[in-house]
Amino acid sequence: MRKVEVRELGRLSYADAYARQTALSGERKQGLIPDQLLLVEHPHVLTLGRNGHKENVLLSAERLAELGIEFFESNRGGDITYHGPGQIVGYPIIDLREWKRDVVAYVRGIEEVVIATLRRFGIEGNRDPGATGVWTPQGKICAIGVHISRWVSTHGFALNWTTDLDYFRHIVPCGLARPVTSMEQLGVRVERAAVHQALVEEFARVFNYELAPVCA
Repeated sequence: MRKVEVRELGRLSYADAYARQTALSGERKQGLIPDQLLLVEHPHVLTLGRNGHKENVLLSAERLAELGIEFFESNRGGDITYHGPGQIVGYPIIDLREWKRDVVAYVRGIEEVVIATLRRFGIEGNRDPGATGVWTPQGKICAIGVHISRWVSTHGFALNWTTDLDYFRHIVPCGLARPVTSMEQLGVRVERAAVHQALVEEFARVFNYELAPVCA
C-alpha cells in the first residue's frame, strides 16, 4: 500500500507555506519522499488563481493593507479566495502517476474527503455540478484549487472551521456571488485536532494510503 506523510504545520504565512510546498513537490518529483499532506492555518490572505479576475477583489490594495490582509497571485486553478484564522487548509502533494492520471478524479477525491469528514460531525456536504468545492444548503463550506506539474499536485482545499466569515465580504469568493458558511456557523463546535484526525483518516481511505508517522 502507498504511504503518505502528514505534516501539521500550525499557523504559517501563505508565502512560507508555498515555499514549503515547492520544496516538497520538487523532492516528490525526484522520488526522494513519499506523498505528503500538509495541514496549515494562514494569517489573513487573499489568493488569486491563474484563471482569476482581480475585479473579484472588492477592496483596494491600500485598504487591504490597512486591514492586515495580504494578497498573492497563485498558480493554482480557480479564482479569488480567502484564507485566515479558523480555517483548515490542506495541501496534498501527490504523484498522480501512482494513483490515477486523472486531474478531475483527483479533485472529486478531495471533495469526497471533505464530504466524508463533515458527515462525521453531522454536516451534510455535497457537490455542485457547476462549481468545484463542497457545499451545504447554507452555503459553500470548502474551496478547492489545485495545480499539477509533471503529475505532482500542489495547493488543495480550505475548509471553513471557525472562520470569521465577514472577511469573505471583501471578495466574490471563487468568482461566485453565493454565500459561504463554516462548521461553527452550522452549530458544530469541535476541536481542530478532531477535524484534522477525521480529514487524515478520510484522506487515507479515499486515496488508499497507509499513514506514515506524522512529521513536522
